[in-house]
Amino acid sequence: MTIGIGGSSAAIELAKLKSVRSKAAPIQMNEYLSRLHKVRSLMLASGIDALYLDATSSLRYFTGMQCYSSERLHGAILTLSGDLIYVCPTFEEQKTKAAMVVEGDFLLWEEHENPMTAVAKAVLIRSKANTAQLAVDPQTPFFIVDGLQKASSKLAVVNADSLIWSCRQIKSQAEILLLTQAKAITLTVQQSVARILELGIDTRDVQSFLDAAHIASGMDGRSTFKIVLFGEPTAYPHGVSYPQTLAENDMVLIDTGATLHGYNSDITRSYVFGEPNARQREIWSLEHAAQQAAFNAAQIGAACSAPDDAARAVIEAAGYGPDYQVPGLPHRTGHGVGLDVHEHPYIVKGNELPLAPGMCFSIEPMICSYGEFGVRLEDHAYISDSGPCWFTEPSKSIDSPF
Repeated sequence: MTIGIGGSSAAIELAKLKSVRSKAAPIQMNEYLSRLHKVRSLMLASGIDALYLDATSSLRYFTGMQCYSSERLHGAILTLSGDLIYVCPTFEEQKTKAAMVVEGDFLLWEEHENPMTAVAKAVLIRSKANTAQLAVDPQTPFFIVDGLQKASSKLAVVNADSLIWSCRQIKSQAEILLLTQAKAITLTVQQSVARILELGIDTRDVQSFLDAAHIASGMDGRSTFKIVLFGEPTAYPHGVSYPQTLAENDMVLIDTGATLHGYNSDITRSYVFGEPNARQREIWSLEHAAQQAAFNAAQIGAACSAPDDAARAVIEAAGYGPDYQVPGLPHRTGHGVGLDVHEHPYIVKGNELPLAPGMCFSIEPMICSYGEFGVRLEDHAYISDSGPCWFTEPSKSIDSPF
C-alpha cells in the first residue's frame, strides 16, 4: 500500500507546514555593496585588474543577479576602479535589466559576435595599460575560459578562486539568519515526513511530499535534492537508482534541503520504522558520538581537517574503517554551505585552512555497512566569536530522532 501527497495524513501535515512560513528578508543592497568593496580590495592586493563572474552563484553573491549558465556568455565584469558591467546577448538585455539588483553598465553582443573578445577589450580599455590581469570565476565553463585566454595576448587570465572564497566562506549575520531559518524549516519538514510514513509507502511518494512540504513552508520552491532510502539502500551515501517500499523495522534515511532567498538547507535524519534491533542501536549511537566529536573539534583556529579527524577517531576506535574503508566512514565529514549546497570550507583530511568566525558547514560523518544499512546524522554548524554553534539541534537518540 502506498499513499501520495493527497493522502489524509500528508494533507494534514502540509496544512500545518503553512504556519511555519519564513518572513526572513533577502540580502539587502548595503551588503551587496560591501561585498563588492571587499573583493575590490582583494583584487588590489593581488594585482588583479578585473574580475569576471559567470552566470553562477558567485554572480548572485556579489550582485544579487540570478541567471543560469548556458552555451551563451552571460555574466558580469567588476573592474578595479569599481565599474560593474553586465555582459549578455543583446536579445537578453531587457530580461537582464529586470533581474538587476546592483546598478551597472551593459556590454551587449550579437549572436554572430565573439563575446570573449568583447570582454577582453573592455577589460584592457578600463585597465588603462598595455596589459591586464583578469581573474575568472572558477565555476565558469571551460569554453569561456579558453575563449578569454585566446582573445588577446595582452590579457592574462587567472583563477579567481581565492578572491571569491575569501569573501564567500565567511558568512555575514544576515546570511547566518537566512541559513538558520532555512534549516529550521527543513527540520520541521523532516518531522512531518516521519509522521506520514506507513508500511508499504514508496520512496517516490515521500519525495513528492518533500517537494510539496518545502513549497508549503515558504521556501523558494521544490526540494533542491531529496534522498529517501529504506532498509539496505541506506548504506549508500547518495542513494540508489531504484525505488523502495517501507517494511517493518527498516532503517530510514532522508536527506533533503531547499533554498530560502537562495540560501540552502541540508539535513539528514536516520531512524528505524518500528523497533530498532541491537545492531541498529549500536551503529546509530556510534554515528551520534562521531557527530558530536566532530562538533567539539570545530574550534576557532583549528584546521578544517580537525572535525574529520575527530569523527574518524571515534569510528575507528569502535573497530570500523580505518580511513575511508567500509564498514566505516567513506567520505569527508562535512562541507560548507551557503548559496551552493556544497561549497568551501570542506571538512576533510588534509585541509589545513583554520576555522574562523562566520564559517558554516555540515557535520555528517556517515557510517556505511554495504549489504546491511547505513546511518547519517547531518546537522550544520557555524563558527561564532566564541566557537561552534549548531544551526539545528542534533537527534537525541534512535528512539527520539527529533
